[in-house]
Amino acid sequence: MVEWLAARHWGLRTGVAIVAGVLTALAFEPFGWWPLLFVGVATLSVSVLAARRIRGAIGLGYAYGLGFMGLGVNWMQAILPEAMVGLVLVMSIWYGLLGGLVKVASRTPWWPLLAAGSWVTVEFCYSRFPFNGFGWMRLAYAVVDVPLASVLPLTGIAGLSFLVALISQGIAWLATGASGRRVIVAGGVLVAAAALAAAGALVPVGTQTGSVTVGYVQGGAPGGGIYGIGSARTTTRNHLAETERLEARIASGELPQPDFVVLPENTTDLDPAKDAETGRMVDAMSSTLGVPMLFGTILDGPGADERQTASLWWDPAKGEVARYVKRGIVPFGEFVPLRSILLPLIPELAYVGAQSVAGTEPGAMPVTLPDGRHLTLGVLVCYDLVYDDIVRDTVTNGGQVMLVQSSNAMFLGTGQIEQQFAITRARALELRREVLVVTTSGVSGLIEADGSVRFTLPDHVGASGVVSLPERSGLTPAASWGGAIELGLVVLTLVGLVAAAIWGTMAGPGKGRRHP
Repeated sequence: MVEWLAARHWGLRTGVAIVAGVLTALAFEPFGWWPLLFVGVATLSVSVLAARRIRGAIGLGYAYGLGFMGLGVNWMQAILPEAMVGLVLVMSIWYGLLGGLVKVASRTPWWPLLAAGSWVTVEFCYSRFPFNGFGWMRLAYAVVDVPLASVLPLTGIAGLSFLVALISQGIAWLATGASGRRVIVAGGVLVAAAALAAAGALVPVGTQTGSVTVGYVQGGAPGGGIYGIGSARTTTRNHLAETERLEARIASGELPQPDFVVLPENTTDLDPAKDAETGRMVDAMSSTLGVPMLFGTILDGPGADERQTASLWWDPAKGEVARYVKRGIVPFGEFVPLRSILLPLIPELAYVGAQSVAGTEPGAMPVTLPDGRHLTLGVLVCYDLVYDDIVRDTVTNGGQVMLVQSSNAMFLGTGQIEQQFAITRARALELRREVLVVTTSGVSGLIEADGSVRFTLPDHVGASGVVSLPERSGLTPAASWGGAIELGLVVLTLVGLVAAAIWGTMAGPGKGRRHP
């Protein structure tokens, strides 16, 4: 198969790589056709193996990235079509690198293992660089409904991505020359992956130390585009109205009295300490509920033309008692890298507004409940979810109840919302903790500790309720060692790629490996 493809025009190989990228994207939400993930990744390897030179493999990887990211993040055009194009072009560079690494790996007999490690290495890099990275489309996020996802509490996201990539490379390995030995080896890999998944399924949920009754409020938003939450103060008015509806249901006895209430990121779009009307509405929400609330807001500062996205713990009698400042901020969404250079060149970037400043402290918030009990909340705000260290910090610093606040109103009607919810489900399984998700307009819901979904709320509209959440302690192996596992895979891969490069050089041109 490789020999046939290698003999064809380069345009055909490029087309195959683009199609491979599209197939991979179809495995992610909102499509969810997960078997295509293995087909797409395997097809990329086959096309790269057919490349005559490394630079050709890099070009094929870039073409794959165009197909993969072009479909996978097409929701970005809801903000600005130019932003989507720029994101696709930049992210495709990483897949070009991946194509080159797979080609180098192919010089050795153990190339499927190195190629799988190359996927993890590239995911490691693009989750961090440039501008804090964009770790949105990692392979692991497409298989949250596949039994293989049970490895998450053992290995974390990187380990699951590695297994997905390894199985895919096994498919490519068989497609390039099936034999009895290869079938046996590939079967052994599947058995080992299944055993690892079975072991992961045995990782217990965190030890329950109590329970807490939590209210939640989704205010609803107009949705769509840059101004998805509506004009100034619209989101605050919506959440005040839904808070009043929630309290009426509690007062009637339809719902139990909560210990506290969670509202989403962008409950207010203005600083309640600086905007008097917003401040009055926050006070009204607090007095209506009569219990502490955790709500998302935009704070002015710390400097001129700067802002911070924060979650405030607000006591009806004391006002703000504690805060968490969002650490994972979105490049070109919440801040403009190289702002002084890029803004004059691309005036459209002004839509970002004031420059967001990331927080520095973990999202583990110690609070006191109305009955005097002490509780540590594990708080993640929207894009925090894609950063492994930020997620792990919530539980390694004592978080007992996991909460995700988000504002996806700009992306209503696109696949971004389903993709983020899938990422959240993967995180719940990785930590083995229930996760309550509260957004401005969808998808809000409760995710169980095994990644399954207990309920979701309808999007676009206001909705609210009360739920009982367990307080948990204890860490999964992934929470404790996930970073070391990922780094170990990356280091071993780089060592193997160096060995592959030397292998190919010593063997001479065209002699490093005769058959893929």
